[in-house]
Amino acid sequence: MSTFLALGIQQEYIQGLKELGIKVPSEIQEQAIPILLKSKTDFVGLAQTGTGKTAAFGLPILQNIDASKNEIQALILSPTRELVQQIKKQLFKFTKYCNDKIFLEAVYGGEKIDIQIKNLKRTTHVVIATPGRLVDLIERGEIDISNINTLVLDEADEMLSMGFKQDLNRILKFTKGERNTWLFSATMPEEIQRIIKTYMDSNAPRVEVNKNALVNENIRHQYVKTTIKQKTDAIISYIEKRGTERGIIFCRTKLGVQNLCNQLKEEGFSVGALEGDMQQRDREKAMRAFKNGSLQYLISTDVSARGIDVRGLEFIIHHQLPEQLEYYTHRSGRTARAGKTGNSIAFILPSELERIHQIQKNLQIKFTELKV
Repeated sequence: MSTFLALGIQQEYIQGLKELGIKVPSEIQEQAIPILLKSKTDFVGLAQTGTGKTAAFGLPILQNIDASKNEIQALILSPTRELVQQIKKQLFKFTKYCNDKIFLEAVYGGEKIDIQIKNLKRTTHVVIATPGRLVDLIERGEIDISNINTLVLDEADEMLSMGFKQDLNRILKFTKGERNTWLFSATMPEEIQRIIKTYMDSNAPRVEVNKNALVNENIRHQYVKTTIKQKTDAIISYIEKRGTERGIIFCRTKLGVQNLCNQLKEEGFSVGALEGDMQQRDREKAMRAFKNGSLQYLISTDVSARGIDVRGLEFIIHHQLPEQLEYYTHRSGRTARAGKTGNSIAFILPSELERIHQIQKNLQIKFTELKV
């Protein structure tokens, strides 16, 4: 069993990790950290959500920052504002016991750009950004990323599936200096392979974690057969039986999220909604309440739930099965984090049984039927 010290992480960071309850490196951390610390190289990391990627790239970035230089030295791109905020928070916690102060800034849509421009005037060493907002800041001449040493593409497959292809290409062209690109992705579609081919060293080291396990092995997959009419009652019946357990319920549409949230609230459940049409402050309020435990359930669309990292969630419910296979993986990955077990339950119509068999086959998992 490896330790962070053996991987080359400095004592001051280890202290910060310990305080967060991170004592033993995960597989992606164990394989990526020594490569990223020691050599100036491009890098490709294939790993599922919830495997500890933020520390895998975050610790080497922080350790390589020259705090005496007042310039942006690293840029981390991530698909959603929730994920950007979360990465910033985590990196900030890693630096708690550092002697040299490392300054981090997060930029993302949904917040006034003037505030972010003002914040960027301060000393900034690491910028964590969503691609759209970053391009906006570059075009306004409000951010200088020409001197960065490291560019991280986090959840790269997700950035592409959310339509950030053009923005990514522009940023990659814009930062073409001596920088190293570290790409982390859960899947490897053609578009990602094209980015690697165009912008990265063909000999870049690759680390693939659990390549045979497309979905976390600690998750139990179940389905419940129901009708459109009875679906809400079936979900209520399920969560009532789970007592104090906490979970996320996924809907395909924003309207679906709001409707189900209202229905469950009427039944007296402690529930909040998370979807793209909500004001940023309302989204943050819902996330805070869910993270601190004052909400028992969160109902969310797929995009809004990216980057929700809440420990101890016992289950995930699929109000409808997602259209894309990757989303099943991402949704399910919200439970069974940090070595714990969890349940992923799909409430399906009889006509969707074929889709269950398809998911089973493609993701190499086993579903069992559950009666509620």
